[in-house]
Amino acid sequence: MNDAATGRGAPRVSRRTILGLGATAAGALAACTAAGPEPPGSASGSTGSTGQKPVIDQWYHAYSEAGAREAVVRYAAAYSGATVTVAWKVGDYDFTTAAAVRSGQGPDVFEYANGPTIDMIRGGHVVDLTDTVGAGQEGFQQSILGRMTHEGRIWGIPQVVDTQVLVYRRSMLDDAGLAPPRTMDELIESARALTTKDVKGIYLGNRGGATHLGGPTLWSAGLDYLTDDNKVGFDDPRAAEALGRYAELHESGAVLTEAPKDWFEPAALIDGLTAMQFTGLWTFPELTEQLGEDFGVLPWPALDDMGNPSVPLGAYGACVSATATDVEAAKDFVRWLWVEQADLQLDFATAYGLHIPSRTSLIDQADDLKSGPGAEATAIALDYGVPQSKLLWTRTCVNAFEAMMDAVIGGADPASEIKDLRPVVAAELKRVLA
Repeated sequence: MNDAATGRGAPRVSRRTILGLGATAAGALAACTAAGPEPPGSASGSTGSTGQKPVIDQWYHAYSEAGAREAVVRYAAAYSGATVTVAWKVGDYDFTTAAAVRSGQGPDVFEYANGPTIDMIRGGHVVDLTDTVGAGQEGFQQSILGRMTHEGRIWGIPQVVDTQVLVYRRSMLDDAGLAPPRTMDELIESARALTTKDVKGIYLGNRGGATHLGGPTLWSAGLDYLTDDNKVGFDDPRAAEALGRYAELHESGAVLTEAPKDWFEPAALIDGLTAMQFTGLWTFPELTEQLGEDFGVLPWPALDDMGNPSVPLGAYGACVSATATDVEAAKDFVRWLWVEQADLQLDFATAYGLHIPSRTSLIDQADDLKSGPGAEATAIALDYGVPQSKLLWTRTCVNAFEAMMDAVIGGADPASEIKDLRPVVAAELKRVLA
């Protein structure tokens, strides 16, 4: 159920697409799912007779994973404290939801990529959920919960954790006599060595990774988009060095530049078009079905001994609108579903695609994460996981940084591009902090 899955025909989007393509709450939906028939209890009908119960309107984006829609309707129907209607929203979910919430005409409860935006929080459009999480906050993956926290208050409750990793075909590396790469130098060398007339060494996506590998590139050098005190974090010579190495990987001739399906689907790796691919944990059920044990998993490599390997982490956060018909009833429902109901949280994380439960205490109960590549991915996510972005890294910042990545991949000078980008981000930080 990620933000980056899709199918063909009318492209599909799942939570892997949104979390993977933009890393902000405004999240870059590349496409949307066809709506399909409404299951009982969805937007056009309630989950039961209202009586005197509060009525709560809940919105989800259109996950592509089979069964996800029916699952969230089932969860809503199981709640006895209110009548919960579930709307399955197609189209540009982030844009339409943000606009509806700002106007006061939106849902009572809604999910948003990586939690509500700083503009939603500072504009008073969402409510403080600190007391809703309560003592349960210690059980959540702390960096993800921290991404939804501002000035010591929690504004969204993580639903599941989506994890992005570097996946490789074991047999291809073994046949080439290569160990899995741990640094950018090794990654470039391995990609070149694995490239033949029929196979490219690595696949990063049809935009070359511009939409989702900016963070790992900075983290590889020990940097980030923003500093901990919300200053520009990439205006550093090591950022230019890391971007230069990323460009060198593209210039090597070892990168698959076009594939029938994008990075968030595993087809290029399964079909033997590439030996390595940056993709998500959500693809592992399909990879296992098609490849058996012939794939392994790595974090994105460190630039060098002074840098860091990394695993991007994203999560949809459950939010409550400040204009909900009954704010307390909405908070009670969110607490019931995303704090108290361990069985439903585990179901949502592992039964529709594969994801890491947002509550670390549930990880040991997820069978698909106990062994093999699922366990490997979970281990490196816990060791090297980094939230995809900072809260103040807004859509304006995302768009500008992606444009810079496109330019660098196309041969532009990284130091010059960083110099041009810095004032754009600085101005946006000044705006949101005013």
